[in-house]
Formats: sequence, C-alpha cells, structure tokens
Amino acid sequence: MADMLILAALPEEADTLFPGAGMRTDGPLGVRRIEAHGHALVISTCGLGKVNAALAAGLLGADADLLLMTGTCGALGAAPGAYWLAEAVQHDYGAAHPGLFRRYRAGDWPMGEPGEAHFSAIADPGLGLPHARIASGDSFVACPDAAADLQSLGATLVDMEVGAVAQAAMRLGKPWAAIKAVTDEANDASGGDFQANLRRAARAAAQEVERLVAML
Repeated sequence: MADMLILAALPEEADTLFPGAGMRTDGPLGVRRIEAHGHALVISTCGLGKVNAALAAGLLGADADLLLMTGTCGALGAAPGAYWLAEAVQHDYGAAHPGLFRRYRAGDWPMGEPGEAHFSAIADPGLGLPHARIASGDSFVACPDAAADLQSLGATLVDMEVGAVAQAAMRLGKPWAAIKAVTDEANDASGGDFQANLRRAARAAAQEVERLVAML
C-alpha cells in the first residue's frame, strides 16, 4: 500500500506520530504530509467525535489506499495498553423503543431485526497486539452503568471516532485499520485519568502505528 491517511482526534495524539517529521499545513484538519518506510502518509488532526472523523475521512481519504486511526480510548474491562481494533460498532446508532435501544449497523435502516452491527478492519499483519472490538459514539463515557451497557455489545474499548472512520471507509470502498491505547476505565474517574494519561497512551498507540507502517 502506497498512500495512507492517518487520523487522530487530538493534537496530542497526532503529534506523537512520527514526531518532528513533515510540516503542518493551515486549515481545520491539521494536515502533515510525510514519507516513511516507502509510504506517502497524510496525518490529520480531525477533531473529536464522529462527524469530525467522518468529515476528515471523506475529504482526505479519496486517494488513500488505507484509512488508519491512532489515538486513545477508554477501557470497558480491558487491561491497559495498546490494541489492534479488529471491529468497530457505533453504539449510539439504532432505534429507540419503549424501554429499549436496539443497535443496528450504522447506515442500515434501523427497522426490523438487527443483524451484525460492527465493521471489520483489515487483517492484522502480525503486530502481536491484543485484538478488541471498540464501541464509538458522540459521548465521553464516564459512567460504570453506561460502560456495562456497551460491554453487552461485545465491546471492550470505547471512543468517539473509530466507528465513524470505519463507516466512511466502507462508503469510500477503502480498507481501514485502527490502533488505540487506553487512558481510563470509563468510570467516574475518567476525566482526570484521561488528562493524566493522554500523552503516554497517545505515544504508545503511535509507536504501534509506526511499526504497522513499516510492516505494510
């Protein structure tokens, strides 16, 4: 694969990836263009949330051979560390029924019997990272009850972007991958834990992304 679009929600996440390489261009997507391991890379600071992530994927991903996301996430019972995100689901897409919210695959009609709600990433090329399903939505989860609900989707991690990048990649007909590292446990301490662990976790994820780029 020659060209990759690498997305990160925050500058702290994007800037730890190939630090010091390339120059950021003006604009809302904070783009750096660099060459690494024979690949042309576009690194974008897309901003928080599903709309920002999907917008960057759509605007910058048309010429990419792979859409890749780095950064940080919360844990839904998962151990600290970096993860290969084999599957992504948007936990806030679905249908509201009395006393029940039914999750559907994002973009599908939210009617009838729901099938598989997740998007699948490319095959792991052999990084040796633990695999996870991530639940993405436009809310920062800092509540054990909400975390337990997301675990019912088979997710062990939570964030605000990967599921949208996966959906955008599907619409563009592009493969996607994501590697994220844990900052917090999606509980009432998450705000402080996220701030305290952001840079360390961002670098942990970025190092694995750099290793992935070298392997592809």
